[in-house]
Amino acid sequence: MVCSCSVTRNYLDWLTSIPWGVHSEENFDISRAREILDEDHYGLQDIKERILEFIAVSQLNKSVQGKILCFVGPPGVGKTSIARSIARALNRKYFRFSVGGMTDVAEIKGHRRTYVGAMPGKAIQCLKKTQTSNPLVVIDEVDKIGRGFQGDPASALLELLDPEQNSGFLDHYLDVPVDLSKVLFICTGNVTDTIPGPLQDRMEIIQVSGYVEDEKKAIAQQYLIPVARTASGVKESEVDITEDALASLIKQYCRESGVRNLQKHVEKIFRKAALQIVEKTEETVAITPDNLHKFVGNPVFLSDRMYDSTPPGVVMGLAWTAMGGSTLYVESALKHSVEGEKSEPSLETTGQLGAVMQESAKIAYTFAKSFLSKHQPDNKFFDKAAIHIHVPAGATPKDGPSAGCTIVSALLSLAMNKSARQNIAMTGEVSLTGKVLPVGGIKEKTIAARRDGVTCVVIPEGNRKDYEELPDFIREGMEVHFAENYRDLYTILFPQQ
Repeated sequence: MVCSCSVTRNYLDWLTSIPWGVHSEENFDISRAREILDEDHYGLQDIKERILEFIAVSQLNKSVQGKILCFVGPPGVGKTSIARSIARALNRKYFRFSVGGMTDVAEIKGHRRTYVGAMPGKAIQCLKKTQTSNPLVVIDEVDKIGRGFQGDPASALLELLDPEQNSGFLDHYLDVPVDLSKVLFICTGNVTDTIPGPLQDRMEIIQVSGYVEDEKKAIAQQYLIPVARTASGVKESEVDITEDALASLIKQYCRESGVRNLQKHVEKIFRKAALQIVEKTEETVAITPDNLHKFVGNPVFLSDRMYDSTPPGVVMGLAWTAMGGSTLYVESALKHSVEGEKSEPSLETTGQLGAVMQESAKIAYTFAKSFLSKHQPDNKFFDKAAIHIHVPAGATPKDGPSAGCTIVSALLSLAMNKSARQNIAMTGEVSLTGKVLPVGGIKEKTIAARRDGVTCVVIPEGNRKDYEELPDFIREGMEVHFAENYRDLYTILFPQQ
């Protein structure tokens, strides 16, 4: 009797705590919203434009809207923190929970009331905490959601994040339909590959790319340095980080796409400067490129460029990773002389290449033999050559189809014993007939090429629209060629042939 009484009391308590039909007054002032978003974050124009569109639609409809957005990008680019700014710009209450590693459906849908210690799921807890029916809810790490014997939380999210169904969301504990259609859901993740297809289909995915050096410098000067200075208690006149020192810090220590690592290094500089000031060894501290290593240690990155000039058989490619873009080399070499009688044609690949990249190497090998036989019929190199292809560094796993053009170019360079054009990088999948197919991550790859001083890049014709969408400061000073067929790339790489 006592047990049943407490269960019923708990249930009624939750039922009466839900803000049925209560909405917080939303901000429909676009100029104010733009001001708040720009004040808190530098860049991220796609997200800001989308939020301003959302406000405009709400203003014209004169009603509170709900939406499901998903920000996907590398760590540290501001996906979660801009959600808090969006809540402030919209004048909505903010609630965040992470589903990374979550394996229990009850976390989303709640427990049945028959269980001891039963409670509603996160959606109902959010309404009780914010006391409004139109909060902004951030669902973090949606790409790392788990799956256990208690069910599949990703499938439970389908009802929560479906605009057609969430107007009558049914929590197992409350067992009463709750209207979540006015809630603005923002999911965040690093990649879309691990988000189930039906869940992706319900969300509007906005890609958040990494920052280039100029953007990182502006973020450091406008946000990171003032915050670190305040946190360390140092006056503005006591510590000065020169612009050259900041550029060296970004190039040699903080190359990742986000700014989280840059923030840690800036904080480290101010902590060490604060120690020097307190110990009275220095009255004012100036950080320059010459003394930067005393504050943050020796440089982590000197250069991704293993070769100042590439020899025959070596070509630079462009890769996309979850941390952003990077340049990588494809090396090809003969295992033994082609003049020997025992030499037989073969291909070996190393460098921790995944299944897709190994297939790319086989396709590239077949196409390179076909291409050479048409363009240089007298060159019988591939008839006897035992070739070894390696993609450094060996300890880093690599996969994806976008190295096809680079592997073909490395093989042809080796076969003709001729170096490819210097200071050029490329990306693109190649088919057996030589078609250059579009690939992803063009912005990150272009940023990586620019960072390493590459002046010429070759991109598939199918990615022309992606390149043209890039900001002017990324494209400035870069010679770009678009290849539809491998012949287009060949004439750029080996102009004398």
